[in-house]
Amino acid sequence: MENFQVIVEKTLDRFRSPAPSLPKMDLGVRGDGKNPLMIQFFEWDSRGTEDRSWWQRFELETPRLTEMGFTQAWLPPPNKAMVNDGRGYDAYDLWDLGEFTQKEGKATRWGTKDQLLKASVVAKEHGIGLVIDAVLNHKLGADRTETFTAAQVDPKNRNAHIGPVKEIEGWTAFDFPGRGEKYSKLKWRKDHFTGVDLDQRTGIKGIFRIGGKKWSKRVDMELGNYDFLLGIDIDHRHPDVRKDLMSWGPWVLNTIGANGFRLDAIKHMDRKFLLQFVRNARAQGHPNLFSVAEHWSADYRKLKPYIRALRGEVSFFDVPLHYNFHQASLAGSTYDLRRILDNTVVQNRPGDAVTFVDNHDTQVGQSLESWVNNSFKIQAYAMILLRANGYPCVFYGDLFPCTFYDPDIARDLKQLIHCRRDFAHGKEIDYIARSPHRDCVGFARTGIALRKGCVVLISNAKPM
Repeated sequence: MENFQVIVEKTLDRFRSPAPSLPKMDLGVRGDGKNPLMIQFFEWDSRGTEDRSWWQRFELETPRLTEMGFTQAWLPPPNKAMVNDGRGYDAYDLWDLGEFTQKEGKATRWGTKDQLLKASVVAKEHGIGLVIDAVLNHKLGADRTETFTAAQVDPKNRNAHIGPVKEIEGWTAFDFPGRGEKYSKLKWRKDHFTGVDLDQRTGIKGIFRIGGKKWSKRVDMELGNYDFLLGIDIDHRHPDVRKDLMSWGPWVLNTIGANGFRLDAIKHMDRKFLLQFVRNARAQGHPNLFSVAEHWSADYRKLKPYIRALRGEVSFFDVPLHYNFHQASLAGSTYDLRRILDNTVVQNRPGDAVTFVDNHDTQVGQSLESWVNNSFKIQAYAMILLRANGYPCVFYGDLFPCTFYDPDIARDLKQLIHCRRDFAHGKEIDYIARSPHRDCVGFARTGIALRKGCVVLISNAKPM
């Protein structure tokens, strides 16, 4: 029955062209003629200091962010991680925002719940909307193991077994001893998951599909089926799971005072669940919810099934555009700038595109390392900050001191941010694709009443 439903959905999806998502979303803009702008307020190695947590640092910087022209801030996952120093992508307890003593401490890597809520109040006072990084694909750091049957699958083809169905021991029991039953009574067990990455009994690491479970068919088909990413894979079709996560969405928005979600790793999650998760949050008092999905693929064609299936309820990070920027930064003057927008979300679905240059996953040393080199960094930012289409997101690591901070890049980026605030207004006249020169392209903004326009030239030519 499930196979038939999936076939019907895929057939219908081919004919759907959903309305653009961004026009109906709250991007934090308050005031006519103001351009929306988001900042990712962390990088992979971000952390607080002995005298100031990360949430307190964000609170301190909020007035300056407002003055620069930012309207939203994407914050790191606020939930308790599997280890005290975890970033939150190793999600242990979504309902613990740094309130309970679990995993060797009360605070998360980013601080306590009280510090987060205080920072949220300051952000609201300064007109900054908050975007919560929602890690809904998997869990890590279980409190106990359970015994159950499972079959090991081929990591290169998740539909093929490479071993018999047998009894294993997996880390699937989540008791949340520090939180108890406050906010949520659900204690996660093996039935709430589809797969694990370790047989504790034998010490064998791999991908084990739990007996009686099937991978969702509404996921990316890379590696045969990309339902499983890492850790303990959540079964989004289980009624207990759905009830708990549907309750968590509105709760965390209301608790923090946020106006949006960044949906982590959606290529590994059931598309039907994702659509219902967002629609449920909208129906529970957040009709203009901002939501942006991370589907990590350089190929725009692989994003299209998700764009259709999510029906204009979710925007998408323009990963293909990021990779165009990355390739341009490697190729130097040989890269044809007239092709910089080819096969991107902003070219094909501008009303769904959240554009960015780099993020915490692309920085040097990460598994998705694809850093846009400094030789093309400012050109890339000019392309996303000054054009009319797309909703741009600035990376913390390009603007604030960190391990790879470049003061020259930060200085020039601040100037572009100010230009977006003061001059990037009005109709756009595009000369990118029709430029006679491969190493020099441009566009113009005509301005609006009380807001000036600009003319932008972008070049990757070798210095004379």
